Amino acid sequence: MRHRPLSAMATPVLAAAALAAAMCLPLAPARAGSTDLLLLLPPAAPVVPVSPVPEAPAPEAAPPVAEAPAVPPAQGPAQDTPATPPVAEGALETPAPHASGFPFVFPETWSEAARFDTLPGWAEDRQDLTLAAFRRSCRPVLAARSPPRSAPDVWRALRDICPRALALPVPVDVAAARTFFETEFRPVRIARFGDRIEEDGFLTGYYEPEVLASREKTEAFSAPFLTKPDDLSSARGRAAGFDARSGAGRWVGGRFLPYFDRSEIEQGALDGRGLEIAWARDQTDVMFTQIQGSARLRFPDGGTLRIGYAAHNGHRYVPVGRVMIERGLATREQMSMDFIRTWMAENPEAARDVRWQNRSYVFFHVKGDLSAEEGPVGAQGVPVTDWRTIAVDRNVHAYGTPVFISALLPTGPAETGEPFRRLMVMQDTGSAIVGPARGDLYLGTGTEAGSTAGRIRHRADWYVLLPKALAPEAAVVPVPEPRPGTAP
Repeated sequence: MRHRPLSAMATPVLAAAALAAAMCLPLAPARAGSTDLLLLLPPAAPVVPVSPVPEAPAPEAAPPVAEAPAVPPAQGPAQDTPATPPVAEGALETPAPHASGFPFVFPETWSEAARFDTLPGWAEDRQDLTLAAFRRSCRPVLAARSPPRSAPDVWRALRDICPRALALPVPVDVAAARTFFETEFRPVRIARFGDRIEEDGFLTGYYEPEVLASREKTEAFSAPFLTKPDDLSSARGRAAGFDARSGAGRWVGGRFLPYFDRSEIEQGALDGRGLEIAWARDQTDVMFTQIQGSARLRFPDGGTLRIGYAAHNGHRYVPVGRVMIERGLATREQMSMDFIRTWMAENPEAARDVRWQNRSYVFFHVKGDLSAEEGPVGAQGVPVTDWRTIAVDRNVHAYGTPVFISALLPTGPAETGEPFRRLMVMQDTGSAIVGPARGDLYLGTGTEAGSTAGRIRHRADWYVLLPKALAPEAAVVPVPEPRPGTAP
């Protein structure tokens, strides 16, 4: 990894505050199904579990970005005029300047001011597609009655910007969308700051699986997708006789005990309760759906059904890819979602034992409010957009914040690095996404999107677009005192 000293002309900000305390519910994989959850440990950052989160619109076809011809064409959300939600009551406070003079800092983050004309690929990007996703994020931002615990100053500033975004005419062309972002925001390059500065961020990809399923149990379809059981209870605040920090358990004879784990559930511990939504061909399909957090079920008669994350059994997540590597069943270089699926199909007995090492189990609910063209709902509560939504650490960022990503990603058919330079919107999260410059790109629905998502585990440059009022240029940065013995 490259490292460079901070220049005096930069605007570095080293935040004194630590990351927000970890929530007591470390999830089974939530909406953003990071391949880190499936394959390996999260990169170079301590794992900070996050609490369960909800679950994105597929847009009208748009030409591929000029800088990245191998990337599947970005899809533009339907150009419907969004109604401006009422702003929740309550006066908005003016952010107090940080001691450094920079009015906003991210926890444990190195920051440096940048300019739009220096962002690689900015002039070629389709900011109109991102603006559609941003306006979708504005609805929950304006409807909220209180700021989030993370980046509340950014959230307040977004509330000022959102009415102007929603007031723009529809459709908005690329030039007008680019002007909007350049007028309202300023780019700030960020990276994690720990024992040393890491200039690069890190990316993975996630997708919505499309799973062949049956409405009835048959010989060919025997692995159920289950709804949340009535006896699954939250462990929050419980004086349990086990490590209840994982978030759930059940009451048995007046004692709060761990809930059934994956092996017990697969062996029939919940049979006969009527919890089955539909049936997959095998438990591998169920496991992959649980990792991604949602799926589009396709039935033999051509019908479809959307299911999304509802709850998990409270047991800690263990990546099956890590288990396979530790047992010598695969190398890190071989590891991918496609490799795991193929190996499990060829080794069903060994696959069951590997699968059972992950005791965590996810339950689903039916999502009937989305059209077939829309993607799953992300943690912000809005449908995520192919190639324009990014899932981030909710303990660092505020949902709705734009971020420009510059990276070389294996998005082409040859699996070689292709330029990926796009403006994204933070609309989702996931339990393996930890740190200020760590993200999961939403790539769409189906096998092709899943195959691409499984290949992405790459470094990237992160440029968060801070609202203009919070950008470094808005600060009155004190001039350092001269060193002793030097001329003033």
